[in-house]
Amino acid sequence: MICCRPGRRELLRWSAIVAGAGLLPALDPPPARAAGAVRPVNLELVTLTETSAVLTWYTGAAGTDDGLGRMEPVPSDAEVVYGTHPSRLTRTAHGPSGTPYHYVELTDLEPGRTYYYKARSNGRTATATGLAAGQAAGTPQDDTFAFTTPQPPPGEHLFSIALCNDLHLGETVAGLVGQLPWIKGISQIPGHPPYPEIMAKALIEDAHARGADYLLAAGDVSSEAAPADLLKAKSILDAFGNYFVARGNHDRAHEGAAYSTCTVGEYQGNDCFQDAFFPSGRTYYSHDLRGLRVIGLDTYDKPGDGGDSGGLSAEQHAWFESELKKDPDRPTLVFGHHPVFTENDPLSITGTHSLDAGQSLRILGAYARTPGVFLHHAGHTHRNQRSVFPLAPRVVQQEVGAVKEYPGGFTLVRVHTGGYALNFYKTHSPEARAWSERSRQELSGLWPQLSLGNRVTDRNSVVPRDLSGLRTAA
Repeated sequence: MICCRPGRRELLRWSAIVAGAGLLPALDPPPARAAGAVRPVNLELVTLTETSAVLTWYTGAAGTDDGLGRMEPVPSDAEVVYGTHPSRLTRTAHGPSGTPYHYVELTDLEPGRTYYYKARSNGRTATATGLAAGQAAGTPQDDTFAFTTPQPPPGEHLFSIALCNDLHLGETVAGLVGQLPWIKGISQIPGHPPYPEIMAKALIEDAHARGADYLLAAGDVSSEAAPADLLKAKSILDAFGNYFVARGNHDRAHEGAAYSTCTVGEYQGNDCFQDAFFPSGRTYYSHDLRGLRVIGLDTYDKPGDGGDSGGLSAEQHAWFESELKKDPDRPTLVFGHHPVFTENDPLSITGTHSLDAGQSLRILGAYARTPGVFLHHAGHTHRNQRSVFPLAPRVVQQEVGAVKEYPGGFTLVRVHTGGYALNFYKTHSPEARAWSERSRQELSGLWPQLSLGNRVTDRNSVVPRDLSGLRTAA
């Protein structure tokens, strides 16, 4: 997860907040029972478009514990029955059998219709992941769940962009949060490939399969900016083709012999990230994509150990505001690692989950003066969260779940002449699904509460917007 290291006072405050929300694990868990029937659990409505929905869940042996606090995995079948009335579930969809990690996509849905469904394995109905807003699987309706498909973005589809972040190539233990004493990290099963590589390769495969023309990687492509990890990240991203990358706090310049062959960093150590992705120099930029202005920010353009808030140098901030002023009405997408601000985030008490507050206020002020800016993509929090701030009400800030761990995926932006849609997809290769389900046990099994997105709209939304000046992809 994130490398923040809060002090004792912050730890106590955070623990009090989480305990008050009922999220702390029991000190004396119930004893394990003998293994029983297959139980389908962790049902989630991941993706919801105007014509499709993606559902995932897990099957395990009741009464068992795999050492991570979850049931031992048991392969089973996967079936979804659904329809437009809760008493008439007349349609059926299946996922692959013989796996505990189930992924079923419903297709040929009608825009603007309400559907009711049950997900089943081994003849038993799957239970949903518990979230504060209760929207992991849709809206509970008696013994079914319901969802309503949105209307598509108006106009002609032009092109699609995959938004992703937090690949962490080189990481070996997931889920380490500061120095919280009750948090244990999760490692890959011995003998299996490194999980960051599994997840990053699945990202590339799925982004292509979903029709992404471009890919934006918003930082922390590496665990600690080691040259070999950056080269591995670059080779995986190169397989996609048309991609753009931004620096995260993990990609900062580092001290030590392992980094000594890289360019001397502006603030400290040696900057291997710059050598890998920006050998010509500046690590922030503006680029034209079919008439869309894409601005990539370096949100750790500062000295530091990576555990503090993000920041832009004075030079970069001046360049950014000047770039926006050049053509304020031009459709513009901004991306960078740290969010402008975070909301509904218990971990934000560490003060490290966003940009410097003063800079954030200036950025929102600049967005208010730049009607063309419509989307700001951020990572760092490893969660799906859609936010709109009063100072810049035309701009959506979309935080996207990490590539490298649960929920494990990317957000697809489908750009139309009259608006755009944001849809989160979990990567779904067998290896990716297995690691995603294993890593959901981070934070003593509470990680889904903070990362999936408490509302369906944190993962999927449609926004009308005049983008008619853009051009279709070749």
